[in-house]
Amino acid sequence: MQLFILLPVLDDWSSAALLIQKIDVILEAEAIKSSVLIVDDGSTQPFSQEFFNKPLKNIEKVEILQLRRNIGHQRAIAIGLTFIYQERSCDAVLIMDADGEDRPEDLPKLLGMFKANNGEKAVFAQRLKRSEGLVFGVFYRLYRILHYILTGIPVRVGNFSIIPFARLSTLAVVSELWNHYAAAVFRAQIPFETVPTARGYRLSGKSKMNFVNLVTHGLSAISVFAEIMGARVLIFVCIIALFLTCLLFSIFLVRFFTNLAIPGWATYSTGLIIIIMFQIFMVAGGFLFFILNSRNNLGFIPLRDYKFFIDRVLEIDPRHE
Repeated sequence: MQLFILLPVLDDWSSAALLIQKIDVILEAEAIKSSVLIVDDGSTQPFSQEFFNKPLKNIEKVEILQLRRNIGHQRAIAIGLTFIYQERSCDAVLIMDADGEDRPEDLPKLLGMFKANNGEKAVFAQRLKRSEGLVFGVFYRLYRILHYILTGIPVRVGNFSIIPFARLSTLAVVSELWNHYAAAVFRAQIPFETVPTARGYRLSGKSKMNFVNLVTHGLSAISVFAEIMGARVLIFVCIIALFLTCLLFSIFLVRFFTNLAIPGWATYSTGLIIIIMFQIFMVAGGFLFFILNSRNNLGFIPLRDYKFFIDRVLEIDPRHE
């Protein structure tokens, strides 16, 4: 089995080197030939061979795919996957975050599930326990609830996964890959399995992910399902409109068929409800028009556009003493 390991990196070279060395040790027990592709997402600090403090035994080749600018780790993954599909050959691609929070100790589990399905399905690590603090946990649960309400799809996985090389031909023409890798796999209806894992801890340095980046990441995942979200919003608006219509009818009945009405209240209540309905329909209509209009626009196509972002490819010696 030939495995390519894809790691998006932004200045996190020390963590990436430690992670590669850990993977190299774990692969010793597996009958696997492996190579590493580091996608340099516009790092300001250059890579140094000194990060590898000992030679690698099982990883045959380490390459650095340097991008022309920083585009974010999801888009770096999109470029890396398409580059492997077009320029390299393998049986499967392993995608991991380079900071070590995707534990290399879980790699045999993913490989076992991948082999059990004859290499035909993608395999994602399903995180049962996270290592972040309480505040992040609360907001993450709120995000999961919002994601499920808007898309009907539960959030269970991240980047840590193995995907068959044959499935890259599908992802290479999925424009949603530009926004979110895992969501694009689901959107493209690529068959997958999950393996329960726990999230690890950073191997070195501090995380550059802040609250704004987390919100952007969540919105990117939701945006992949914009059409589904639009349909759900339309249904919700119709339910609200039905409720407000019933409320207007109730006001009419109270005003003309009972003695409970206070002078002027029916006029104010009716006017307020009509204004609310008008605003809801305006916002929902604009949102739906935007979604329908976006269907006419051909966005980023990985297979067509990935080369625009690649500066150069560097090969480093993993057995350097």
